[in-house]
Amino acid sequence: MTLAVPKLRSCADCPIRYNAVCSKCEPDELDQLEEIKYYRTYSAGQTIFFGGDPLEFVGSVVSGVSSLTRTLPDGRVQMVGLLLPGDFMGRPNRDTIDCDVIAETDVMLCCFRRKPFENMIEDTPHVGQRLLEMTLDELDAAREWMLVLGRKTAREKIASLLHMIATRMASLKPGETAAATFTLPITRETMANYLGLTIETVSRQMSALKKEGLIAFDERRDIRVPDLEALKAETGEDVF
Repeated sequence: MTLAVPKLRSCADCPIRYNAVCSKCEPDELDQLEEIKYYRTYSAGQTIFFGGDPLEFVGSVVSGVSSLTRTLPDGRVQMVGLLLPGDFMGRPNRDTIDCDVIAETDVMLCCFRRKPFENMIEDTPHVGQRLLEMTLDELDAAREWMLVLGRKTAREKIASLLHMIATRMASLKPGETAAATFTLPITRETMANYLGLTIETVSRQMSALKKEGLIAFDERRDIRVPDLEALKAETGEDVF
């Protein structure tokens, strides 16, 4: 069931205004988007799309986190991605969606009717340019995740996932670049599935990072990263 949506006064009030597909739009272009957009919210655990569903809309995640999963014919399920605030959902010029999209937390989407949005890509360079940038960023992220899954240790995998989420959440709060606080949007079981680890390994590595002061958390899923650079040093990547 789609929930009632709180009204945003204008695009200027949107928390992802400078991260989303509309970030480069001029006021007149935002007016065009306004004519084809609408908001939807989903509660945690709700399926937004099933793989193979008609793609009636595309859009941006305004708040919350969704997962992308694939199911094999024998029933095995693999998470293949996360959609965080600012990320774009769906592919223009495709009639169906190829993944299950599930709300891991309560989610708000800024939706655009697919056909009118496809026309805007042709007619509005700023929208098409930004969508291309986001697609290339997603490609870079997929390549990076191949490294995470294929070559990194369990500790480095956990640190990489936490650093990725923390960095993205911090980017939505200008001025908060050294530290970050966020609610972990997925369970440890889902983390284990995503990273190719056991739940026990995830719990052990999370506890080790906490003991060393690299992260802080309580029995809930609220996590604080006191120093993003210190956490990045645990990912096996260079710190610049």
